[in-house]
Amino acid sequence: MAKHLLHPRSSFFLVVLLAALISYQVQVSTAQNAPSQVRVGVILDLTSPVGHRRRTGIRMAVEDYYAAHPSSATRVELHFRDSAGDVLRAASAAVDLIKNAQVQAIIGPPTSAEAEFVSRIGDRAHVPVLSYSATSPELSAAQTPFFVRTTANDSFQTAPVAAVLGAFNWRAAAVLYEDSPYGAGILPALADALQGVSTKIMDRASVPSEADDARIDAVLYRLMAMPTRVFVVHMLYPLAARVFRRAKKAGMMSEEYVWVATDGVGGFMDRLSPEDVDAMQGVVSLQPYVELTDDVKNFSARLRERSRLENPSDADVVDSTLMRLWSYDTAWAIASAVEAAGVPSPAFQTPQQGTALTDLDRLGVSATGATLLKAVLATTFDGIAGKFKLVDGQLQLQAYEVMNIIGKGARTVGFWTPESGISQDLNPDSSKALKLKQILWPGEPRSIPKGWTVSPNGRMLRVAVPVKRGFKQFVDVSENLTTGETKITGYCIDVFDEVMKNLPYPVSYQYVPQNVSSNSYTKLVDMVRDQEVDIVVGDVTIRASRMADADFTMPFTESGWSMVVAVQGTSSMWFFVSPMSRGLWLASFAFFCFTGFVVWVIEHRINPEFRGTPWQQFGLIFYFSFSTLVFSQKERLESNLSRFLLIIWVFVVLILTSSYTASLASMLTVQQLLPTVTTDVRELQKRHHDIGYQEGSFIKDSLVSMGFDERRLRTYKTEDEIADALSRGPANGGIAAVFDEIPYLKVFLSKYCEGYKMVGPIYKTDGLGFVFPRDSPLTGDVSRGIVTLAEGEKMTKIEKAWFGDTATCQSASSLSPSASSSLSFRKFGGLFLLTGVASSFMLLVYLATFAYRERHELLAAEATADSGSVPLWRLRAWLQHFDTKDLRSPTFKRYNEESVRSVGESVKRTPRWTGESPRSSGASPFSVRFSSEMNAASSPEDSPLSELDNSSQQGVQEATTSQTMEMATASQHRPADGACEMG
Repeated sequence: MAKHLLHPRSSFFLVVLLAALISYQVQVSTAQNAPSQVRVGVILDLTSPVGHRRRTGIRMAVEDYYAAHPSSATRVELHFRDSAGDVLRAASAAVDLIKNAQVQAIIGPPTSAEAEFVSRIGDRAHVPVLSYSATSPELSAAQTPFFVRTTANDSFQTAPVAAVLGAFNWRAAAVLYEDSPYGAGILPALADALQGVSTKIMDRASVPSEADDARIDAVLYRLMAMPTRVFVVHMLYPLAARVFRRAKKAGMMSEEYVWVATDGVGGFMDRLSPEDVDAMQGVVSLQPYVELTDDVKNFSARLRERSRLENPSDADVVDSTLMRLWSYDTAWAIASAVEAAGVPSPAFQTPQQGTALTDLDRLGVSATGATLLKAVLATTFDGIAGKFKLVDGQLQLQAYEVMNIIGKGARTVGFWTPESGISQDLNPDSSKALKLKQILWPGEPRSIPKGWTVSPNGRMLRVAVPVKRGFKQFVDVSENLTTGETKITGYCIDVFDEVMKNLPYPVSYQYVPQNVSSNSYTKLVDMVRDQEVDIVVGDVTIRASRMADADFTMPFTESGWSMVVAVQGTSSMWFFVSPMSRGLWLASFAFFCFTGFVVWVIEHRINPEFRGTPWQQFGLIFYFSFSTLVFSQKERLESNLSRFLLIIWVFVVLILTSSYTASLASMLTVQQLLPTVTTDVRELQKRHHDIGYQEGSFIKDSLVSMGFDERRLRTYKTEDEIADALSRGPANGGIAAVFDEIPYLKVFLSKYCEGYKMVGPIYKTDGLGFVFPRDSPLTGDVSRGIVTLAEGEKMTKIEKAWFGDTATCQSASSLSPSASSSLSFRKFGGLFLLTGVASSFMLLVYLATFAYRERHELLAAEATADSGSVPLWRLRAWLQHFDTKDLRSPTFKRYNEESVRSVGESVKRTPRWTGESPRSSGASPFSVRFSSEMNAASSPEDSPLSELDNSSQQGVQEATTSQTMEMATASQHRPADGACEMG
């Protein structure tokens, strides 16, 4: 049995050999399945306790990611470098990481200035650079595609800053910013955002980060001298804390002041000392909103505990909550992107260059950089700081938190979101007003600060008023010789006092008379520009050239300027023709004649009343048409065509006579005043008349620009001087016209109601306004006060108190010869068109009917007159036939029957001659008389066409006589019928 047992030493060696074999197999298997290492560089300021804590937090983020994803095929290997807060050292660290450590991505550095250099190095080497703290808008993926901002862009917070100012209707603000890429980068976006809420940046003051107290005080005192009391502060918390301490010492943290700070203050409240917080009481600040979830609290607790173990000396350091959360999410994002991209071992392509002078020239280009960058930009997850999502290489924020620094910390007073704007809650109800909660402002005022001060140095405002020699209704400066007291009154003064009295805040001011009216009111505006006075109140016209140096309020008078001339009455013997213009008179006469002619043509062949000698018929044409004016025509019309035409013509005559009567009555009622000179501006220039204007007015420059000779322009001071010059006229050493603004002209006409009037065109101006310095906050409030005053009755009372009731006088003096304007042909064109078309149509219808019915007779007349080859003979034949009676018309048939009946009755009552019979005598006396009458009616002398052909007219006469004799004879053979009728 002992032979089968191994020696103890042999057994030991066998066990060792088996263990070695198993260990080797395990190591081989582990080496084959080990995750690939991806090197990631981290640049921090490791000279500060905050940098130490950032290093710990980033390590924890990588560890937490792989603890949550144990089966990951990749592992991030962190390589830390120290920038010591220096730009060059940060750039050197980036070169070292890429060249020596061959990292495939870089996290950091902490500041925007460092990140600008590092991002360009990473862009050249195709190494993504992820910064969780570089917020300057000057850094963008558009310039450096491999730069990724995993924090908020400073330009994002300009919208909530503008929303806060807009919520309180502050229209002016001054910007105080740090003189660094971080501070200056926000200015363009901030200016655009404030412009969107009608807020103007009054001044921009930069403060270097290393500025001493004297430099800060100089900036603050410059801002204190401005009227605005709203200040926007954009700087990192170390400099901001110093600025607010100096501002408190300068008295700028008291009532009336408003301070709004960006997230450079609000995002670092944890790092401010109690003294700093005390100096910021009442400041409104912003910070990106982060929900304090359990994950955030858990991470913060673990970070403090681990930092205490790794860096015991930094246990009491206070860190920014936002920055440590964003740094954590950044490290998580790079680990997630590395896993998603499946990045292999680092591979850098050596640059093909001749001579490498620096390390930058020897940097290779990462072969995996583009793939890793694409994976980073596509990474999305729910981080501890909120939703991690990159758009255009920048982290997108969901909301900003509005805080009010009160007591020992800050209180949330509202939120801002792109969808809802300013609101008290993060998800406001539609029923709630979009406003902030109660804010405790600096100095703890009871009301919201108005945001500006009337007088920055606390003195009374100096209000300049012009000393005028004329038109003192606007401004009157008088001095009491006994007491020496200066009294300033006038329309402009009353309006200004009333507006200032109604402002929601008190304003102290005093009037300062300025004797500059002999030159130009532009000097008054220059005094405001040069800060010699604060406001100008008076009859100052709003001009574009003056608005370049000062601001004007809304006008409080009418706008425009025109001219006034002397007038005289008129008493012409031909006054009765004035109601209608010459064109209307001529048109009326022409249509009177044309209508009479058409009626004569239609009635001539069928109506005995339209026949006779040529002069009788010519006179009938005028008499008939003109008699319609008084509806006294007695002629009976037989044709329906002429009757229809007469209906239309009577309607036209009715309109004409009614209009003429009304216009004449108006002219007789209102006295007509005619200018003594031409009212055309061009004619005044051609005739070289002297022209007047008011002293100190801009009218002179306007007249010269219009082409008036400057040597012909004469200045006047008072209304009496203007009236005297106008009454004398240009022939007697006076002026032809005076040009001035409409308010002055109305005052002049109210005093001199008769003998003068306003004529000519009205040239546009903006009226009279009050003058304020550029960008003065008072301008808007005073303008609104003017509009409010104009809408009430107070303005009307002020006008009547100084100018009286000028409406009646203005209406009388403004009448021109065209006030009761003559009736023109254009106004009655439709009536004349109606009667003209009707007359022409009736005439055409009659001629067409005549030609058709008389076609056989016309052909026979043409054959008798001539062969028809000559048009003149043919026309004469037609006219001769037209001149004959139409015996087939009902008119002549009725007339013949009545004549025959009368002859029968005469024969029955007349005794017969003994031994004679009517037949033996050839015709009865009546028949002969009747025949003679008929012949006389158709005798060649009665016809205007008798000169053409007597033989033709004689044939017509014989035919008519024969027909009449036969009718009379037939009547004599029926005595019984006549006896029966008589019986």
